[in-house]
Amino acid sequence: MTKRIFRSTLTVAAAVLLASLAVAMGGLSGYFRSVQEQQLRDELRLAAYGVEEQGKRYLELLSGPDYRYSWAPDYRLTWVDSAGTVLFDTAEEAGTMENHGDREEIREAFASGEGSSVRSSATLTRRTVYYARALRDGTVLRISASQMTLPALVLAMLQPILLVGMLAVILSAVLARGMAKKIVRPLNALDLDNPLENDAYEELTPLLSRIHQQRQQIAGQLRDLQKKTDEFEQVTRHMREGLILLDDGGEILSINPAARRIFGGEGPLERGTLAQTIQGAQETGHSQTRMERGGREFQLDISRIASEDAAAGTVLLAFDVTEQAAAERSRREFTANVSHELKTPLQSILGSAELLQNGLVRPEDVPQFSGLIHREAARLVALVEDIIHLSQLDEGVPLPREPVDLLELAEQTAAGLEDQAARKGVRLTVTGEHVQVLGATGFLHEMVYNLCDNAIKYNVEGGSVDVCVWEERGQAQVRVQDTGIGIPPEDQDRVFQRFFRVDKSRSKASGGTGLGLSIVKHIVQYHGGTLSLESTPGAGTAVTVTLPLA
Repeated sequence: MTKRIFRSTLTVAAAVLLASLAVAMGGLSGYFRSVQEQQLRDELRLAAYGVEEQGKRYLELLSGPDYRYSWAPDYRLTWVDSAGTVLFDTAEEAGTMENHGDREEIREAFASGEGSSVRSSATLTRRTVYYARALRDGTVLRISASQMTLPALVLAMLQPILLVGMLAVILSAVLARGMAKKIVRPLNALDLDNPLENDAYEELTPLLSRIHQQRQQIAGQLRDLQKKTDEFEQVTRHMREGLILLDDGGEILSINPAARRIFGGEGPLERGTLAQTIQGAQETGHSQTRMERGGREFQLDISRIASEDAAAGTVLLAFDVTEQAAAERSRREFTANVSHELKTPLQSILGSAELLQNGLVRPEDVPQFSGLIHREAARLVALVEDIIHLSQLDEGVPLPREPVDLLELAEQTAAGLEDQAARKGVRLTVTGEHVQVLGATGFLHEMVYNLCDNAIKYNVEGGSVDVCVWEERGQAQVRVQDTGIGIPPEDQDRVFQRFFRVDKSRSKASGGTGLGLSIVKHIVQYHGGTLSLESTPGAGTAVTVTLPLA
C-alpha cells in the first residue's frame, strides 16, 4: 500500500507540474500575443496618420539609416495602392515584390477599411500577424510582425523546464515517501478485533463500522453453523438409519451411532462387496446393495457428493429392511399359496369335466361329478373374493364410512347363518347393547361373518356360538365365543396368517379358503382397532374385537 500511495502521490505531483507548465506557457503565450497584437494596431494607426500627412517621405524617414528599426525592430510596413502594387516596403525593394492585391488582409482593408490575417511558417515554429488599414487616398498601409508559436516557445525554454521538472520530481518523491509512511502508519496500527475502538482517520469510520458489522455477522453465522452442526449431530445420533460420510479418499468423516451398531468394529470400508459398491457409487453417482448383520438385513444406498463438478466424497445410508424383506417373502409365499389353492380345485374341476366330456362317467354318477365341479367352482369364487378383499385392505383403498350399529349388524349376520348353524346342530345367539362405530359397513359385516362362520365350522355337534356386543371404557367390544375344538397354544399366534389352517383336512372339507381370519385381522387394523384370541383345545375359542366409537 505504501508503494501505491508513493506512486500515486508522485504521479499526481508530476501531472500537476505538467499541467501548471502547460497552463503557464499557454497563458503567457496568449497574453504576450494579445499585447503584441494591440501594439500592432496602435503602431499601424500612428503610421497611417504619418503616411496620410507626409506620404512616402514618412516611410522613407522610418527606414532611413538613422531611424531604421529603432522605433519597432520587429515590425514591417508595406504600402499598397488600389491595384495591389507595392508602393513602399520597409524590408524590401518595392519594385521586386509581387502584387499584394490577393492578400487576405489587403482585400478586407479595401472592402471594410481594416483587415487582418495570420500565416504560419512551414515548420509551425513561427507565425506572422498582418493588420491592414485603408487610407484616405484609397491606398492601404499594412503592418506585420513575427510571433513565436507555443511549440517554439516550449522548445526555447526546454532546458529550464527540464531542470525545474527534475527538481520538482525529486522533491515530490521525497515528500511522497514521507507522506505515504505517515498515512500508512495509523492503518498498520488498526485493531481489527475491536474496530470501533480505533482512533484513526475519520474517513475510516464507515469502513471500521462495516468491519464491525461483518464481524458480528460472521460471529452470528458461526453460531448458526455450530447450531446446525449440533442439530445435525443430534439428528444423526437419533436416526434409526446408519449414516456415514466419507471423503474422496474413502476416509470416514462422520459416522452416527446407528452405523456403528450396524458395522461394529469392522468399519464401513471392509473388503469385498461393500468396497466395490462404494467404488461404483464414486464412478456412476449412486449404487445399492444389501447385506446381513446380526440376523438383520440392511439395504445400503451409496451416493457420490459432488462440489463444483468434482467428487468431494460419498454418503452411505444403511436402512433396516428386515421387516420389508420378511414382507416380500410373505408375498412370495402368499403367491405360492394362492397358486396352490387355485390349482387344487381347478385340477378337480378339469379332471371331472374331462371324464364327463369323454363319456367315462356312468349316468348314475353324473350328479356326483357335477356336484364336485360346483363345489370346487364355488370354492374358487370364494377364494378369489377373499383375495380381492385382502388386496383392497393391503392397499388401503379408501371406502365411504358411516355410523354402524354393531349389535344390529351382528343380528343381521347371525340371521344369515342360521341355516348353516342348524345343519351343523349349533345354537347361534346374539346379545349385548347398541354401540355405534364409524366404519365401512361391508367390511364390518364381513368381519363378523367370518368370525361366526369359523365358529360354526370348527364347532362340535350340539355346540353353541355366542356373539356379544358392548361398550367398555369408551370403546366398542365384539366377542364371538364358541364351544368348538379349540386351537393348540403353539398355533394361536399363527391363525391370523394367510392360508394357515390348524386342521387342514377339516378346513378343506368345510370349504374354507384359509383367508377368513387374516381378512378379519386386516379389517380390524383398517378401522384402527385391536384383536385378541383366547382358546383352549377341546373347550372352545373366544375372539374379541375392540374398535373406536363413532
